[in-house]
Amino acid sequence: MKILTATLGYPRIGKNREVKKALEAFWSSKIDAGSLQKTIREVEEKNWKTQLEEEIDRIGIGDTTLYDHVLDWAIRLGLIPKRFQPFEGLERYFTMARGKEGIPALEMTKWFDTNYHYLVPEISSDILPADFNDFLETIDRAQSLLGKKATPIILGISTLLRLSRLEINIDEAIEKLLPLYVNLLTEIKNMGIEEVQIHEPVLVLSDAVSLKQQFQTIYNRLASIGIFINLVTYFDDLGETYPWVIDLPVAAISLDFTRGRNLDLIKTYGWNHDKRLGVGIVDARNIWQIRTDRVLPLLSEIKTLIPNISIQPSASLQFVPYDAKREKQLPEPLRNILSFAEQKLQEVKFLSRTIGGENTRIEQDLIEELIDTNWEAFKQFSPANKSVREKLKNLKLDDFQRPLSYQERQSVQVSLPPFPTTTIGSFPQTPEVRQLRVRYKKGEITQEEYQAAIDAQIAHCIQLQEDIGIDVLVHGEFERTDMVEFFGQQLQGFAFTEHGWVQSYGSRYVRPPIIYGDVVRTSAMTVREFKVAQSLTKKPVKGMLTGPVTMINWSYVRDDISRAEQAFQIALALREEVADLEAAGASMIQIDEPALREGLPLKYDRWNDYLSWAVDAFRLASAIAKPQTQIHTHMCYSEFGDIMSHIERLDADVLSIENSRSNNETLFEVTEAGYSHQVGNGVYDVHSPAIPSPEQILQQLRTGVANLPVKQIWVNPDCGLKTRRWEEVIPALKNMVEATKVLREEIIDTQKQH
Repeated sequence: MKILTATLGYPRIGKNREVKKALEAFWSSKIDAGSLQKTIREVEEKNWKTQLEEEIDRIGIGDTTLYDHVLDWAIRLGLIPKRFQPFEGLERYFTMARGKEGIPALEMTKWFDTNYHYLVPEISSDILPADFNDFLETIDRAQSLLGKKATPIILGISTLLRLSRLEINIDEAIEKLLPLYVNLLTEIKNMGIEEVQIHEPVLVLSDAVSLKQQFQTIYNRLASIGIFINLVTYFDDLGETYPWVIDLPVAAISLDFTRGRNLDLIKTYGWNHDKRLGVGIVDARNIWQIRTDRVLPLLSEIKTLIPNISIQPSASLQFVPYDAKREKQLPEPLRNILSFAEQKLQEVKFLSRTIGGENTRIEQDLIEELIDTNWEAFKQFSPANKSVREKLKNLKLDDFQRPLSYQERQSVQVSLPPFPTTTIGSFPQTPEVRQLRVRYKKGEITQEEYQAAIDAQIAHCIQLQEDIGIDVLVHGEFERTDMVEFFGQQLQGFAFTEHGWVQSYGSRYVRPPIIYGDVVRTSAMTVREFKVAQSLTKKPVKGMLTGPVTMINWSYVRDDISRAEQAFQIALALREEVADLEAAGASMIQIDEPALREGLPLKYDRWNDYLSWAVDAFRLASAIAKPQTQIHTHMCYSEFGDIMSHIERLDADVLSIENSRSNNETLFEVTEAGYSHQVGNGVYDVHSPAIPSPEQILQQLRTGVANLPVKQIWVNPDCGLKTRRWEEVIPALKNMVEATKVLREEIIDTQKQH
């Protein structure tokens, strides 16, 4: 019996990062809008053909985007805030995404618990007319290539609302949006489309149980159109929503069987056999080849319980690279157990044919034997490191605690003026800097020549910060391709791809490291560059490290030991680096944890366990620091209000946060929680090319003063500056320092008056 196969989305950046190159060429006026759109269509159609070649039965379409799929749906639905309405077309689109002079972009935050960032829609009462022409044109192109396999992907109303900033009540928003979805589905049905996917990952959140009436209202109306609706969920199980979700009037429901306990829910509550079950059995968020001894028994059990199923990845494949076969530089035992998007399509097909009885016994045995052989070869290639495991066993309570309390440490740390100014760490990664690394990697220049060129960049950066008048300096991170990759390349247990790019947001792509073995530090990683920078100035220079939790959350992790154990292994390596930086004269060390919040489980009942080990990993890395050493950390594009007690438990001396895109909400959360340590509430948005004026920054600073004691406030941009150009960075930082000087004078005058 044939078992259907399906996909829920695909990598959308191009195998050779064509979309990034086209976007940046368009922004710099090197190509026109027509050329940009042509590139997008070419990438999209290549993706469709790849899935067609693997004989996928239901190919998800319409998820390709110029910048962000949530932004796409906001624009299609007419959710255009007034500040963007004077613009049209791509100018409006990219102004919403990136902002303009005096016009802030939409807020950006993490997509559930992934490292993908989406733009937060703003929904008010003045919704503009909907325009689905681009989506319908995509469907038309897909039909001509894929025929009946073309399956449009639609972001569901409830998920859209949950991800948005609402200026109207939820019922009014549904009343305005539901007719638009009805019209869209009606048009799609009239085009001859047999099935649509409506993605509602909001259903896996803990508080989704309150959405029952909302979902019933929406899907009763959508079901009346008479088109086959596949209600798609992912990233976790349905939890308490399961009993009523399975009775919604949809033809299929897709569940994630790589996370959570959806199988237990089926066993407990049964299944509505009028519906097809989409079995998300191939992990869309990790890169390991399936282990047939785990997957096939699970799949067989599901098939016994529910005969009408389809086999598919657990979520969109946008979270993995394109093709593991391209990674020729990786050791063969590792490469052979990797599964990127193309390999996952093959796994979906293999599982479907195996469960459906289409493979012969010989074919199935050969494939299973090959997989088993690959895993056994890898096990021999990467044995356990007894030394690091012994260190973890012998950890004591004192290893997680600074010698003095925060209040006691303050008096012995570096003295600074009110509102000390600094940056988050990175400075522009210019084409010159990137080319320098390429030449070194190719062997065109020696290590000495490369280091001399990096040192020249550091010297320029230090002098620039001195000239601007910044109080606490950084070396600029010119030697670093990525804040996780740089460290992983110097640690045993990490591997790196050549072509393993995935989208973080817009044209910002990353190559997540692969943690395949026990993590060990063999030598200092950042000390040389720190020494160079500190030798050029009398001002303090921060040592710059990436925290263990961020390294875990931004990497593809092992599936044979816990994330907590992997984080602790990395923390031990960073602990050694902290000690070496101190010995080299560092009085301030920043351990960035921008991904701490995004790693939170989607179910509340799992939060405490995660936060317990995540905070302990940070403390393990930092607690070795002497009281005189000021520990900084940075977090961005996350909501902190509900985890502030855990952030305080990090015991960092200074916390810098993103605040410029969130209308000071992050600052208010910090204030309301009574956070007692120092805070740098990011005063301008580094993800926009717009240069903030001194007046804009001063207004942001005054908001900080109104909410925090002066002694707690630092001044900094909201994130690193690597993606910006020098001609944007220099005036922005000058304006930041100028605004700070004005505020200092105001505070002095106020103190004199009192």
